Amino acid sequence: MAERTTAAVDVADNSGDEPLTAQADQSTADGVAKNRERDTDRDEAQGSDGAERPEEASPLELHSGHKLARRYRLEDCVTRLDGFSSWRAVDEKLRRAVGVHVLPANHTRARSVLAAARSSALLGDPRFVQVLDAVEENALVYVVHEWLPDATELTTLLASGPLEPHDAYQMVSQISSAMAAAHREGLAHLRLNPNAVLRTSTGQWRIRGLAVNAALRGVSSDSPQRTDTEAIGALLYAALTQRWPYEDDAFGLSGLPKDVGLIAPDQVRAGVHRGLSELAMRAFANDGATASRHEAACTTPEELVKAIGEMPRIRPPEPSFTAPPDYQRTTYQQGTYGRPAPHPGATQAVTALPPPLQSRTGRALKWAVSALLIAALGLGSWQLADALMDHDNKSEDTDQTQTTDGGDKGAPVPKPVRTLSIKDAAEYYPDGKPQHAEDAKLTYDGDSSTYWRTYSYTGGPVLAPFKEGVGLVYDLGSKQNVSAADIGLYYGGDRTSASLYAADSLSSSASLSSMKKIADATTSGEELKISAKTPVQTRYVLVWITAVPKSGPDEFSQAGYKQAITDVKFTG
Repeated sequence: MAERTTAAVDVADNSGDEPLTAQADQSTADGVAKNRERDTDRDEAQGSDGAERPEEASPLELHSGHKLARRYRLEDCVTRLDGFSSWRAVDEKLRRAVGVHVLPANHTRARSVLAAARSSALLGDPRFVQVLDAVEENALVYVVHEWLPDATELTTLLASGPLEPHDAYQMVSQISSAMAAAHREGLAHLRLNPNAVLRTSTGQWRIRGLAVNAALRGVSSDSPQRTDTEAIGALLYAALTQRWPYEDDAFGLSGLPKDVGLIAPDQVRAGVHRGLSELAMRAFANDGATASRHEAACTTPEELVKAIGEMPRIRPPEPSFTAPPDYQRTTYQQGTYGRPAPHPGATQAVTALPPPLQSRTGRALKWAVSALLIAALGLGSWQLADALMDHDNKSEDTDQTQTTDGGDKGAPVPKPVRTLSIKDAAEYYPDGKPQHAEDAKLTYDGDSSTYWRTYSYTGGPVLAPFKEGVGLVYDLGSKQNVSAADIGLYYGGDRTSASLYAADSLSSSASLSSMKKIADATTSGEELKISAKTPVQTRYVLVWITAVPKSGPDEFSQAGYKQAITDVKFTG
C-alpha cells in the first residue's frame, strides 16, 4: 500500500462510550495531535438500525508498546468495541504518528474491513483521510491511517456556537464535492457525522473513515447515495443551528423538541442564511422533510453539488476595523499647562512685550553686531573667490582628467537599496521528504502570524547527518541583483544558521552543488539578516537552513529542535 507523507487519523465509532484522549507521541518528530478521537453518535439518532452484531471474537492481547510489522508501535488505545480496537501509533520507519484499527483475522467483519480499506486507498482523493496500509498478518487484520495533528473536528467547532454562513457554505460545498467523487468510484461513507468531518489549519475540510467506519460497524444501506446525502444535510443543519436534526441528543448537540418534526433551520435559530436553510431541507427530503417550496429535493451528493453551484456565492465577512477615538486636545497642547483654565467669557489681559533696546548701551550693542556681520560676509566672499580660482587652475593643469578612486568626486553614485518583490515560493527538499510544502506561500503574505514550519527533531541544533537541511526557494519574477535577506523566525534561542543560494528554478529536487552560494549567517534571536559582500544576479533564491534551536511543545509540534519562517524579504 502506498505510503503518504501527511499525518491524520480515522477512528471508528464508540457508540456512546467515553473516548480516550489521543495525544501525540513525545518521541515522534511530526507534531502533537490536538483532536480527540471519538465517534459518540448512536445509530438510532440517525434512524438507522442496519448495524449487524458480530459474533464474539477472541480478545486481542495487545498493549501499549506492541509493534505491528516491526514498524507500527501502538501507543494509546482510543476505541475498544465489538471485537476490534483503534489505536494511536507511531510509524517508526517514517517517524510520524498514525492511526491503526486492529481486529482478529477470524472476526466476522475482517474480510469486509480489508476490502473497504483497500478500495478507499485506491481513491487517493486528498479530501479524504488516506489509508496508508491494510494487512493481514499473524492472525490479525490491521488498517493504518493518516493522522492530522492540526485538524479540528466539526464536533469541537460547534461546541462554541454555529458556524458563520461563509464557513458553513465552504463546509457543505467541499464535503458534497468529495462525496460525489467517492460515489462516482462506487464508494460510500454511511457513517458521515460531525466526528468524521475535520477542518485543517489552512481551512480545508476533510472526511475520515470513508467505507472503513461502516465496515468496522457492519453498517450497510440499500440506498447509499441517499444515506450520505441526508448525512450531509444533517451536517449543514447542525452547522447553521448548533442543534442535531433528530429528537435524540448526539455529538454534544441538543436534539429537536419531540413531536415537532423536522423544521427548517431558519425557524430554529434567528439570522440563519435563507439559501443554506433551504439547501439543508432539500437534502433532508429523503427522510420525509419538506423540501424548498420552489426547488426539488436532492437525493444524491451530485445533485447537492449542482444545487450549491446554482446558489449565489456567499462571500467571507468583511474585516471589521475599530474607529480610533476622537482627537482630544490636552491643556498642555493648548499652551495652558500649569495655569488654571479661564472662565468662559472672561476677558484675558494681553501681556505687554518688552520695549526695544532704546538706551545708549542698547544702541552700541546693535552697531557692534552689525559690524561683525558685515566683516563675516566680506571674509566669506573672499574665501569663496579664492577657492574658485584655485579650482580653475587645477583643472587646467590636469587637462580636465578625472580619477575614479574611492572618495573622489568623479566616482559613480551608489544605487539605493530596494525591496525585491516575491512572485512565488516552493519548499526545497532534495531528499524527497518535505516538511510542510503547502505553507511556503505563507512566508511572504505580509502576515507575521502565518508561517511555514519544520518538523520537530530529537537531535540538534545541526540537522545533519539525519537531514542535511530544510529550506524554501523563492521566485523574484525576473533576474534581480540580490544583496541581502531579512528572515523573520518563529523560535528564538540557541542558534539558527541559514545560507542564501542562487538557484536555477523552483525545483524541489535540484542539487545544492549546482547552485551558487550568496552568503550565510547565524542568529539566536527571532530575526536573521544575511548580507552578501557583492550582489548576485539571479531570479530564484534558496533560503537553506542547516541548524535550528531547541524549543518546548506547542499546539502544532512536540518539544525538540525546530524552526518556522514567518516573513522573508530580499533587497538588492
